[in-house]
Amino acid sequence: MAERRANLRTNGGKDALKSRAVGSGSTSAQRAGATGKAAAKATAKGKKPARKAPGQKVSKNAALEAAQRTLKLESSGLGELREALAGALSQAFIAAVETIAKARGRVIVSGIGKSGHIGQKIAATFASTGTPAFFVHPSEASHGDLGMITREDVILAISWSGESVELSNIIAFSRRFKVPLIAITSRKKSTLGSQADVCLDLPRSQEACPHGLAPTTSTTMQLAVGDCLAIALLETKGFTAHDFKVFHPGGSLGASLKYVADLMHTGEEMPIAADNVDMTSALVTMTQKAFGCLGIVDKKGRLVGVITDGDLRRNMGDKLLRAKTGEVMTKNPKTVTPGTLASAALETMNASRITALFVVDKGKPAGVVHVHDMLRAGVV
Repeated sequence: MAERRANLRTNGGKDALKSRAVGSGSTSAQRAGATGKAAAKATAKGKKPARKAPGQKVSKNAALEAAQRTLKLESSGLGELREALAGALSQAFIAAVETIAKARGRVIVSGIGKSGHIGQKIAATFASTGTPAFFVHPSEASHGDLGMITREDVILAISWSGESVELSNIIAFSRRFKVPLIAITSRKKSTLGSQADVCLDLPRSQEACPHGLAPTTSTTMQLAVGDCLAIALLETKGFTAHDFKVFHPGGSLGASLKYVADLMHTGEEMPIAADNVDMTSALVTMTQKAFGCLGIVDKKGRLVGVITDGDLRRNMGDKLLRAKTGEVMTKNPKTVTPGTLASAALETMNASRITALFVVDKGKPAGVVHVHDMLRAGVV
């Protein structure tokens, strides 16, 4: 018996080896042909063909065509939205702006899925442009976050279909406590649209997704109408660049919103000389201060001119060191005030092709700012 089992194992092992040998001996073309035949049979039987394997080579032309088609469809959607705002949607939009502007509280933005992501961006844009706002997730609202909403607030609910079940409790809460409700949807007669005090009924434009399923054109329009509301409110409230600085102290935007007064050098650091000083002495001061320029003041301390490296080159000669500062200086130099935004001062430097600016207050030099100060502060 033991011998028979040993023979069976031996014969079985040989058969297995033969089978593997035959398989390994087949060519890649044969294997590919077999795979193709299997796929053809599966298709003939009505089965779905297998998906393409990961790492499939991308067709550059196809990718660019998809991108162009996406932009064309989304642009078309924005065009329809613009036409709607000029016509049927105009009164609702004005009502939405007035409702938010009159509110003593904040704008509570809510939405689920892709509409929720868009809502978070809209809330952030409102908050940074002078309209207090924050996002409340509709599911969290049903579990206690409704307590964040007061009767002085305004609710901005976003749902393309207007039938998002998750928004039902927020809608009911707004109706119960008479909190103004603004809807951004594409179905005015939906649950959300019919319950809202103001309904922004967006055009039902074609999605860029070839299956018409992934929110693409629709979310682009939602985002755009949110920006429209934010900018309209910004202008209604007279929100200025100086107000922007309060809410944007960080990053490159915060740096560009700094004032010249925040960056300028003052007092003994300023390169200043009188208009009747010998150039020999003026050059020493100019070299010590290392700004590449020298401010020239009259007897009353008013800035009347500036001497730059360019002025020195233009006046180079035997008479330069015997001349007076008033004879070499450039009159009526470019200046800024302490309340000028750093970004505006940098623009003046670039336009005039200079590297330093004197900061003047009531005609007298209050400081000097160099392009290097702008770069260190992150102003670009």
